[in-house]
Amino acid sequence: MSADTAPHAAAPPSTGSSSQPWILMYHSVADPTDDPYGITVAPGRLDHQLRRLARSGLTGVGVGALLRARAEGRGRGLVGLTFDDGYGDFTDHALPLLKRHGCTATVFVLPGRLGGENVWDALGPRKPLLTEDGVRAAAAAGMEIGSHGLYHRDLTDAADDELREETRGSRELLRRITGVAPEGFCYPYGTIDRRTVDAVRAAGYAYGCAIAPGPLAGGHALARTHISHADRGLRLGTKRALHRLRQLRAGGGR
Repeated sequence: MSADTAPHAAAPPSTGSSSQPWILMYHSVADPTDDPYGITVAPGRLDHQLRRLARSGLTGVGVGALLRARAEGRGRGLVGLTFDDGYGDFTDHALPLLKRHGCTATVFVLPGRLGGENVWDALGPRKPLLTEDGVRAAAAAGMEIGSHGLYHRDLTDAADDELREETRGSRELLRRITGVAPEGFCYPYGTIDRRTVDAVRAAGYAYGCAIAPGPLAGGHALARTHISHADRGLRLGTKRALHRLRQLRAGGGR
């Protein structure tokens, strides 16, 4: 499959490893009581976090919009917001709060599992994923839809044909659902190597999101900061300060 001829927004330029934007990584927005992986944030806590960002002079936007703004010299005051896995609770809980605070976000979904559950989480709990209608609703509300691959598998272990389907194939499926080929790709589990990064670039994505990409950091392997239910004002401020420190050490400025 190929989505290279599909209509899509202007691609943001690649971001060098010495100039990494601050991008926050969320997952599920629901009751965090039963959460062995520490990836669920309660709606009230997300509301608090968005208010704290606003008080710090920051507005959350999708990654594509963030990269374009930075390329045009107007990225100050913006922070990237991403929601991995495409949980159904995004439209129920996260979307209303993002709209209330004047924010947008990138939602990385799994087109091979739409309407299914997070079966990759061995410890559970099982949560429903967005349906096709849910993906369209998020896109219609101004959210950026990105690919998280097809099935949430470690792509560094995938055979060549499987890797093509996870990258090119998922991009084409999302184009069929939303009418727009996604700009962004998110590596499941954050695991990457040179081969997977090259595959994402070759599939036509303008950028890729990892977690801690190390020496592969760049426009197709952007670092992100994990956000949990425990993150309140002080912890958020500390995480922002750590990001700034890493940028200074890398010679990237703010």
